[in-house]
Amino acid sequence: METPGFDEPAFEEFDPASDCDCPGCVHWRRVLPHSRTGRHPAAHRAVVLAATATAAVAVTQAAPAFAAPHAPGHPDRPTVPAGDEPDTPQGGKAPLHGPGGKPAGIQTPATTRAAIIKRAKTWVAAQVPYSMTEYWSDGYRQDCSGFVSMAWSLPGNEWTGSLDQYGVRIAKDDLQPGDILLFHNPADPEKGSHVVLFGGWTDYTHTYYIAYEETRPRARKQATPYAYWSNSARYTAYRYKGLVAGAAGGDKPAEPLDVPFPGAAYFGPGANNKYVTQLGRMLVERGAARFYASGPGPRWTDTDRRATQAFQQAQGWTGRDADGLPGAQTWALLVTGKGNDIRTGAAGPPAPSSHGVPGYPGRAAFRPGANNKDVTLLGRQLVKKGFGKYYTTGPGPRWGEADRRAVEAFQRAQGWRGGAADGYPGPETWRRLFK
Repeated sequence: METPGFDEPAFEEFDPASDCDCPGCVHWRRVLPHSRTGRHPAAHRAVVLAATATAAVAVTQAAPAFAAPHAPGHPDRPTVPAGDEPDTPQGGKAPLHGPGGKPAGIQTPATTRAAIIKRAKTWVAAQVPYSMTEYWSDGYRQDCSGFVSMAWSLPGNEWTGSLDQYGVRIAKDDLQPGDILLFHNPADPEKGSHVVLFGGWTDYTHTYYIAYEETRPRARKQATPYAYWSNSARYTAYRYKGLVAGAAGGDKPAEPLDVPFPGAAYFGPGANNKYVTQLGRMLVERGAARFYASGPGPRWTDTDRRATQAFQQAQGWTGRDADGLPGAQTWALLVTGKGNDIRTGAAGPPAPSSHGVPGYPGRAAFRPGANNKDVTLLGRQLVKKGFGKYYTTGPGPRWGEADRRAVEAFQRAQGWRGGAADGYPGPETWRRLFK
């Protein structure tokens, strides 16, 4: 048992991606559209690598297309920037470990959702650096399509133009962890083609999801607007053909927890321990990902209660048997992977209100360019709490830098740092602000 009480917040709030806006980077992105920066060391290395690879192609025209940098119009060697997000040029089809490997035919080895997500997490944990020419120790190319090839355990490295043949198309409402969102532009593969692994909805609104992806500068896990930051309407959802489902269409937890029920005292308001985290992870594996805007974490929240209640109701339980507090039977079903999963597409209980204030409206309400009543409501509450010094006018309905700085100040006042104090309100910020 871990000692209750953590200095760090028991949740993750949206950490928006950012690019360097210094004049040098802007200039070099314009001059070298496939390079992130010009003056910075990483950019210089990228230019050198590109020049070296180009020279290699000039020496031998017999070299495989995937070993050379992209030549305009070459269908087997796309370089695919991802619009407003970090560029994600990718390599073409290649064997494991690169050109020297042995090509493999189309095979779909059996795997589970839990195994797919577990493999994805290994790259994120290892912070595998992005590269369209390098191959990780497991043989997969370190780009977006190589990342999905690895997660799906494919026999070789695919690209956005071939991954669809390993999956079947599904609707947005059918998305579950382990599926992918794929955009391939056959007319011009350079324009936005990208692929990400779906890790579950962040909440019941289905506007944001957890995306696992390989992009510059390294593999990452991040809350992402559906379907993606750019070219959103052009992404298609696919489910791996070799997927093997467990009981009632679900899989056992990615990290089986062969431990007995710790006792009811470890759950409920005020609880803060490792068993709350374990409960949340098992619930996510059973279809509760949409309830979690962040986490799961060790601090018990109403999200854990709602997710637990949804699982209990999926078993046909009612009344006190479905009160959202896990008992020995709920824990046993989750640990063993037995019982019914939470039904896909179920909206679940409505978001709770905070003393008469509407529930958290979702991350999309506070994105740059947002213009809505929730921004005004947020700003007024920040002023009421003593964080209004950044407003020269307003607060108003249009999200601006004054709102972000005020939110950041409030978050820092909670003792949060880093991505938890980025100035973008998540559900925990909202709850505390209106508490």
